[in-house]
Formats: sequence, structure tokens, C-alpha cells
Amino acid sequence: MKKSVETIRGDSEGIAYELPLYHIAGTAPDAPSAYIQAALHGDELPGVVAIDALMPKLREAESEGRVRGNLTIVPRANPIGANQLLFGASQGRFDLGTRVNYNRDFPLLDRPDVALLPGEDVPMSSDKRLKARLLKLSLGHDIVLDLHCDDEGVAYLYVPDELWPAMADCAANMGVDAVILWSGQSGSSFDEASLHPYLKMPRKEARLESRVVTTVEYRGVSDVYSTVAEADAQGLYRLLVARGVIEDVTVETRQAFEGVVAPIDHIEMVPAPCAGAILYHVNPGDTVKAGAHIATILRAPGEDGGRVEVLAPQDGYILTRRSHRATRAGDDLVKLVGVAPSSDARSGALEA
Repeated sequence: MKKSVETIRGDSEGIAYELPLYHIAGTAPDAPSAYIQAALHGDELPGVVAIDALMPKLREAESEGRVRGNLTIVPRANPIGANQLLFGASQGRFDLGTRVNYNRDFPLLDRPDVALLPGEDVPMSSDKRLKARLLKLSLGHDIVLDLHCDDEGVAYLYVPDELWPAMADCAANMGVDAVILWSGQSGSSFDEASLHPYLKMPRKEARLESRVVTTVEYRGVSDVYSTVAEADAQGLYRLLVARGVIEDVTVETRQAFEGVVAPIDHIEMVPAPCAGAILYHVNPGDTVKAGAHIATILRAPGEDGGRVEVLAPQDGYILTRRSHRATRAGDDLVKLVGVAPSSDARSGALEA
């Protein structure tokens, strides 16, 4: 395993950011290769600790000559966002200079050729420079995993329609609870940019049936525990074994996924009808019926009529909820996977 450090030039003289990454050269040239990154949103740590727990397994496999395919690991993919603090609170989701989400506006290439990406001499902001560098690092890999997390939620994947159900074994081996299928553009997110060049190629050359591209949502932002990280690392390792990147006869892999699978237009983003304190009556992973009482907004404490009920718009599965307990009117409270399309489904990306 070789460690290297990429340098991302900052927006001012004397400012630069370091991006550590790890490479393992596989022993079989025809084996699938894998790229794994975490914390593209700089304050999302569940994927970071999962990679930390995965690394000893990779080092052992390498020492025993069992790494067949090339591996590139980026434990913290966004040193810019990781260093953005406002009054002690991390602001790792949006670049404070451009106000753009770090998981939006990646370059969409017509073919998987790094020569199409802007060079270092092109004048652009550091967040765009970072995005170009990450895409360059990931291009050419058969498996691309972008590890994120939600506010509070179950573990789930965003999977492109074109790769499902061929990726069902990935969801099964990673041990996630749900899969959300998407198609079309989603704001040029990293996963979209990783798949886009291959959709422009003839299907035989693109090898979509064996390609893996997914955004992994590892539960909630506070789910940073050694036991959970170990379980997630085992899921990542099992995926690498199942797809032939690593050889390990002691690992029992899985094929069938038995969790929730739904298209993205079945997602109901349930808004708060008013401002106030949130009292949740459901947890991520719960199944609810239409009209179920999922939350109460304490609008006017101590007053008659000061509580406002929030009801489920249809039968469904509670995928996520907010980690904070104060809301404004119109803020999303719950991400519910409905049994039918949402009446006001939002196109593309679900949230900023």
C-alpha cells in the first residue's frame, strides 16, 4: 500500500490543501478495480471511520497476495470543506466562497478520458479544482463508492437505474437497508459524473452490467461508533470480495437484496407546516400507513392549539429524519419512501 498526497491550490496566495490517498496495485491485470472516497461533504464522518476500519483488512489481503484488482482509497475527500468552521460549527456541505454544494457541479465528460478535465493552469476556484481532481482519480475504476451520511437514517444507497438490478449483490453485501433508484441528471453529483462518460459509450464497451457507481448514505451524521464502523468496513470488504477485487475464501458473499427498493419519485419529503420544536413519533426504518401521526410541531408552548400534528401523506417507509429539533415552516422533516409516486416529487437531487 502506497500513500501519496495530492495538493489542491487554494484561492489565495500561500493557501493550499492536502489530499492524502492510498493505492494498492492488484496482482491480476484483468480484475476489477475499485475507488472509495469519504467525506466529500467535509463534516460527514461515518464513511471516514468505515474506511479506517477497512484499511487493516486491505493491508492483510495485500500482504497475503490476495488483492487482485487495483484499489484507490481517499479517506477524506474534501480538505477544503473539512476546514470550514463558523463559530465552531463545521460547514462542510457548501463551499463558502462559491456557495455551491460540494456534491454538485462535477464535470460531465463525454468519455472516460482525464485529458478532458481542466488542467492546473485553468483559472478556477479551489472547489472546482478539487472536483476535477477527484473525478480524475476515480475515472477508469470499475467500482466507484462515494461514502456519505444523512441527518438521522438507515443505511441506504442511491443507485442509477442503468445499474439495477445488476448491483443488487452490492446492496446485499454492504448490508444496507434500502436502495433508491434514480435516472437523469441530479445536479452533476459525483456519482452522476462518474457514470456519465460510460453512458455515452456503446453498451458493450461500457460494461454496465459489471459496473458499480453509488452514493452510500451511512445512516446519520452522529453515527460515528467503532462497532458500526467495523460492520460497515466488513460490508465494504465483502463487496470487494464478491466483485473479484479481493480474493478471500473465508468470506461468504450474498447475491439477493431483501431490503426496500424504490424509484426516486416515490420519495416524499414531508415538510413542517409551521415553525417550532419537533417531537418525532417515528424512527428511521419504521413502516407507516397513510395518515399516521409521524411528528408534532410544538408551535406555541403551553397554549391551547399550540401543537400541530404532521401526518404521513401515504403508506411508506421512514428513510430519514432531521437531526435537529427546531424547524422553520416549510423545512423538510422526514424522507418517506412511499408505495406510490409522490404527488409533488422533486426532480433530480432531493436536497441541496
